[in-house]
Amino acid sequence: MIMNLIRKYNTAAPRYTSYPTVPYWDENTFDLQTWKTLLKKAFQATNNKDGISIYIHLPFCEKLCTYCGCNKHITVNHAVEEPYLQTVLKEWELYVAAFDGKPRIREIHLGGGTPTFFSPENLTMLLQGIYQHAELLPDASLGFEGHPGNTTPEHLQTLYNLGFRRISLGIQDFDPRVQEIINRLQPFDMVARVVEHARKTGFTAINFDLIYGLPLQTACGMQDTIDKVMQLRPDRISFYSYAHVPWIKGVGQRRYSEADLPKDEEKRRLYELGKMLFARNGYTEIGMDHFALPGDELFIAAAKGELHRNFMGYTVSHTSLLVGLGASSIGDNGYGYVQNEKQVAAYQEKVNKGDFPIIRGHILNAEDQLLKGHIRDLMCTFETSWRKADTQCDAVMEGLQRLQELERDGLVEVVKNRVAVTAKGRPFIRNICMAFDARLWRKLPESQLFSKAI
Repeated sequence: MIMNLIRKYNTAAPRYTSYPTVPYWDENTFDLQTWKTLLKKAFQATNNKDGISIYIHLPFCEKLCTYCGCNKHITVNHAVEEPYLQTVLKEWELYVAAFDGKPRIREIHLGGGTPTFFSPENLTMLLQGIYQHAELLPDASLGFEGHPGNTTPEHLQTLYNLGFRRISLGIQDFDPRVQEIINRLQPFDMVARVVEHARKTGFTAINFDLIYGLPLQTACGMQDTIDKVMQLRPDRISFYSYAHVPWIKGVGQRRYSEADLPKDEEKRRLYELGKMLFARNGYTEIGMDHFALPGDELFIAAAKGELHRNFMGYTVSHTSLLVGLGASSIGDNGYGYVQNEKQVAAYQEKVNKGDFPIIRGHILNAEDQLLKGHIRDLMCTFETSWRKADTQCDAVMEGLQRLQELERDGLVEVVKNRVAVTAKGRPFIRNICMAFDARLWRKLPESQLFSKAI
């Protein structure tokens, strides 16, 4: 039965780190001055209450991982480090000037690319430059993505001294055949050493990123990978569906073909195998793609119904103002979104001229705000409701019409102004959210924009 549903619903669908999704931003109604006004308004409303979040994109990698769909710049020339970070700090100063006040930082995440491409000394320069113009809250959540191949004890000690307590390691798979074809060679002993150093340094939250659906993956290989993961027992596991999007410029997914990928049903079996093994070892499924031990902050937030989701994924911080710094970064001020120049050179050129390096944006209208809230609630708590008039609109009712077939298939329950995702429906959460994606349904894509839902 579940495989019949997978065949039926395994269509292209967004991951819903935002609504509207980036391809559906209305750039015709966006202007920079309006966004700046809303940025200041958002800062005044949220800074003293919740603080702000910062995402810093550090795009450089020494090697191309062929599964990667992120924005990155491949180079072995480390002379690029300091000029890039100086540009990021100049961009931060533009934000500080626009805020007209001292920002209070609730959350920072260093993403990539490979943040540990940068030397500990240069990361110190970056973060001290950020802190110079801000107040770092005592309970701030600071995390970074580390490559096991170049995350040194010096990186760990430096970032720990700067307030970081969470590290996310890109593992993906321990099968040597899979590692070879995705160009991500990192044996178990290498990862174990980084984990050991991180714990000795004092890091209290260790996350592993795993991917199912990679080329040449097998059930036997997945079993072995998770057995090895359990030896290291990370606090949290992100278990992502491989997004095969070779049509997107720059992703580099050309070393293999669709023939090398697990077929849809086989891919889902890999997920179910992983889910079963995680549960057997004490991990609880959190939201979409995440599993956590009882002491992890995501587990605690989910148990309290306080999980949040934004462009950084699931988080425990409920800041409504997210500043995106660096090439290709996306920011969210609660009233609208912006994205920076994707190319490093273009990004640096704009900032060094004293301009915000924004290439596109979207201002949320009233309907967007309502649908954004409903989709976020579904992604975080697997339910949403519209009992109050200010949570209702025609697009919600249209979404309910689209949910009728999913309800017949037992994936959702719709009762008295409330939608709840069933246990059977959780694997199809992207399809369920898509029912409320009014902008997508008003203009269906003429070509494939998104990866498959399952």
